[in-house]
Amino acid sequence: MSESTKPHYLLSVGEYLALERGSSVRHEYVGGELYAITGASRRHNRIALNIARRLADAAEGSPCRVYVSDMKVRVEEAFYYPDVMVCCERPPEDEYTEDAPCVVVEVLSPSTEGTDRREKLAAYERIPSLKAYVIVAQDERLVTHYARDETGRWRRGDLTGEGRLPVSCPEGAELTLDEVYAGVEGL
Repeated sequence: MSESTKPHYLLSVGEYLALERGSSVRHEYVGGELYAITGASRRHNRIALNIARRLADAAEGSPCRVYVSDMKVRVEEAFYYPDVMVCCERPPEDEYTEDAPCVVVEVLSPSTEGTDRREKLAAYERIPSLKAYVIVAQDERLVTHYARDETGRWRRGDLTGEGRLPVSCPEGAELTLDEVYAGVEGL
């Protein structure tokens, strides 16, 4: 005997945006599916705040805007909530979404590491304005960065120990691993 299954309904972009504006839980949206965003650890938050603070200081007096975790980025028909995002182009009309970031940062969590390293990497590399995607470990001093070179090709680099990471926007910004991991116990 076979059991019938209820058809699965995929949300349109418009339905997602309307739902998200009224929701008390944040969701990422990929291919019509919703993925709830859970809370993060103290370490995760401290690292994201350290990076955002440094990039916000560098953005002072420029047209760049720095966001921490609550601003969506649109990548074609998907929406993500990066841990830190820098945008320097004119903002879109939607007050809750950016679509032209120049830097995106994700701090790894055990539950998101695979998505951050594969799905989001592939998606973020399709954003024409994006100059760098930075992936930060929270359990060791390790930053993986993908940067678009002058020919448009993506290059990967890993920083450990006492490294420095030049950030392409805001112009002239850089992060040191000491700044990224400041106040994080055990690192």
